[in-house]
Amino acid sequence: MNIWLIMLIGGLITFGMRFSLIYLFGKFEIPETLRRALHYVPPAVLSAIIVPELLYQGGKFSVTLDNTRLLAGIVAAIVAWYSKNTLLTILAGMVALVLLQLL
Repeated sequence: MNIWLIMLIGGLITFGMRFSLIYLFGKFEIPETLRRALHYVPPAVLSAIIVPELLYQGGKFSVTLDNTRLLAGIVAAIVAWYSKNTLLTILAGMVALVLLQLL
């Protein structure tokens, strides 16, 4: 029962924080500089999550041809660059990772 209570409270806190920001953005005029800066937050956060997963293998920094995650990430980046299609990028990265691990 404690786990469910913790999950419920955590969900309510998360919802409250996000909803309050959405509500506040509707009430105040946001400076154009801040608006442009906030546009770069999602790519920065996504990069902070993905790059360590690609560059560290087994807890060690690895930029070699043995690092299948890095190679699959490069394939996905190339597909993303040319196609501009998120689903195709994810599929290409997953297929590349599976094929590289099989080799």
